[in-house]
Amino acid sequence: MIKRPLHLSHDFLAEVLDASAVAVDATMGNGNDTAFLAQHAKKVYAFDVQEQALKSTKERLEKQAISNAQLILDGHQNLDKYVSEPIRAAIFNLGYLPSADKTVITKPDTTLVAIEKILERLEIGGRLAIMIYYGHEGGDMEKDAVLEFISALDQKEFATMFYKPLNQIHQPPFLVMIEKLR
Repeated sequence: MIKRPLHLSHDFLAEVLDASAVAVDATMGNGNDTAFLAQHAKKVYAFDVQEQALKSTKERLEKQAISNAQLILDGHQNLDKYVSEPIRAAIFNLGYLPSADKTVITKPDTTLVAIEKILERLEIGGRLAIMIYYGHEGGDMEKDAVLEFISALDQKEFATMFYKPLNQIHQPPFLVMIEKLR
């Protein structure tokens, strides 16, 4: 069966994660990606600007007895204040926190800053997965900005792929995958 973009994002990152890896969940949300990364990495830095995201994620991690994630109440554009070591894997889920205020959304300006900072710190062979949800107000603008930025990356330094359902109605989320080559 064809994998959904979100499942493929985890498979894509799992291939490079191990007990020595540092990972970043740039959009913590309800903690699903944070928990996934923490099960496969030495250390996870997880970011969100909403208290509700930290609370939900903390509860999820405690239920799973996961203790190697640092939950940070700050925007992902400030990740360089917290992450000093090289990053092996990172993930974004762009859009909004489904169970929260839908006016609090990721935005192109801060998202692009965060993507740039992650790519600078990404180990050679490291990977970044970006799930793009764009069926909300402002989502198209962020989608276009991210795709334009990723499309302009030097192909000698980064391999990039795009994975999207083609026959779904509305605006199905899709996945952008990046691997640092050198």
